[in-house]
Amino acid sequence: MKSDADARAPHVDLADEAVRIGPPPAVESYLRIPGILDAAKRTGADAIHPGYGFLSESATFAKGCVDAQLAWIGPPAEVILAMGNKAGAKQRMAAAGVPTVPGYLGDDQTPERFEAEAERLGLPLLVKAVAGGGGRGIRLVRTTSELSAAILGARREAESAFGDGRLMLERLIENGRHVEMQIFADNHGNAIFLGERDCSVQRRRQKIIEEAPSPLVSPSLRQRMGRAAVTAALAVGYRGAGTIEFMAAPARATASTRAASEDPLEYFFLEMNTRLQVEHPVTELVTGLDLVEWQLRIAAGEPLPLRQGEVQLAGHAIEARLYAEDPYRGFVPQTGAIAYWRPERARGAAVRIDDGIREGGEVSPFYDAMVAKFIAHGRSREDAIRRLRLALERAPLLGVVNNGSFLRDLLAHAAFRGNAMTTDSLDRWLEAGDALLKPAEAPLEAWWMAAAALVGGVSGLRSRSVEAFDLRVEHGGEQRSFRVERRGDGVLLLQQFDYQARARLVALEEGDLCVELDGVRRHAVACWVASELHLAIHGRVCVFREACAWPLEAGGRGDPSWLLAPVAGVVARVLVVPGARVVAGQNLISVEAMKMEMWVAAAANGTVKTVSAPVGTQVQAEAPLIQLELE
Repeated sequence: MKSDADARAPHVDLADEAVRIGPPPAVESYLRIPGILDAAKRTGADAIHPGYGFLSESATFAKGCVDAQLAWIGPPAEVILAMGNKAGAKQRMAAAGVPTVPGYLGDDQTPERFEAEAERLGLPLLVKAVAGGGGRGIRLVRTTSELSAAILGARREAESAFGDGRLMLERLIENGRHVEMQIFADNHGNAIFLGERDCSVQRRRQKIIEEAPSPLVSPSLRQRMGRAAVTAALAVGYRGAGTIEFMAAPARATASTRAASEDPLEYFFLEMNTRLQVEHPVTELVTGLDLVEWQLRIAAGEPLPLRQGEVQLAGHAIEARLYAEDPYRGFVPQTGAIAYWRPERARGAAVRIDDGIREGGEVSPFYDAMVAKFIAHGRSREDAIRRLRLALERAPLLGVVNNGSFLRDLLAHAAFRGNAMTTDSLDRWLEAGDALLKPAEAPLEAWWMAAAALVGGVSGLRSRSVEAFDLRVEHGGEQRSFRVERRGDGVLLLQQFDYQARARLVALEEGDLCVELDGVRRHAVACWVASELHLAIHGRVCVFREACAWPLEAGGRGDPSWLLAPVAGVVARVLVVPGARVVAGQNLISVEAMKMEMWVAAAANGTVKTVSAPVGTQVQAEAPLIQLELE
């Protein structure tokens, strides 16, 4: 199945048969159940595997498949319905004796009731969508004044992502760790757990890095949480693959009856994902099991292949999600062309890369920002970290802004290596301006290599008859000036400040940039994107260009009188009209892309002059949205 946006996607070419199901917006294609069932009928399919996105947790879709006499490779529709409602799921779990987080789960969705319940629970707390998952429809509330906006935002996002705007409240577990149990159940009354995953490294309640086993969990805690997860599965008559998500935190001081031999941790049920998880590969690597094969066998009526005592964990596995987003600008999603992508350079016996993109393709604004997953398996946690960092360095993504360099730095961070990260660490670091969330300087040799490439590469702007000139190279807002003199045999004499280097461009083809600097050949992965040189060296991606001498155009980036779209997407809300007076920092307009709502605020005080993009307008990144008359 494919939407128009995915017409050239790798999964379409890999399929023996592909059927168009609609235009790019998910509500008109991948969320349109009749179109998907029709595609299955037209191709003669006898079963549907729902994957782990879109309709994978839709009870309506599961029932539709069964009614169409298609085998549904997942739990029964009634179980999806029961556990897909987070409020109802928590009530069921509490009844089964599984510990749950205090919250409000009622049907009364009025603002007045939410305010009263928030006062009862105390702050901080989370406003959460009752349906769906993946971190969508969640807002953190730390002060009473934030509650109203949080409810509106969470409800809007939930309606867009899941078609269900109902909300619940949940007390925030401070310094919490996200630990989830992989469970399987068959049609014969058997259920087991396959160990746990630690998914505590998140931004905006969405996962970035997952690992198995959890470095937090002791063998005794694993057994306790595993038994609770199996109890949860059996309580609802589960079947197939599922995940029981827990929040673990230091035990309350009031737990005076806790035995000294027990773990100083307590855990609470968060929710159940009635599907395969994005991070299931780490469980596959440490157990040696194929979870999708298990799903197929159970759907065919077979019993579980193993008993609980036969499940063994070996080594350590870590997954890092490669997102098309800018981690140095608040993790804003990005779109654009994929100029270079060669994952085969890093794949191997201990490294797995799952991707849905290809070189020459494009990242669109219609779906999730995740474009690939890097998974490494090692003898130990340190070994897995080393392998994963090396894989990220060997297989950079060039052309569209992404978090690859950030992931590599994060894996080396003391807090991650020391097992000290909680679910809100990155959000707190972002607010505090931590160095990890600021772009690092380009390596020194990258500047010299870029200068040689800009002079001698395909983007050279000067005639080769010009023997000496000044070159200004720009990267990330920084500029450096070089004095260039052409010598014989393609040699360039480059001078920056008081240092000179003899440079020769040896090669710039097939993604390989080779520059000889003072007799030493240096290599980097590089490609041209228009007149920009995208270069990856030492695990860091840099974009170089020759600095333009012309002044910035009005309405361009950096002009405070214009509000520009942060990313390609659809205008979701406009809060002002021409003539309205605004102040610096005031949110004026939002753009929805990749299932996220991004607000654009006024950069200075002024009056709204024009609104160029009304609600529903499809806009490109950096398209003008609102013009201000500045005070």
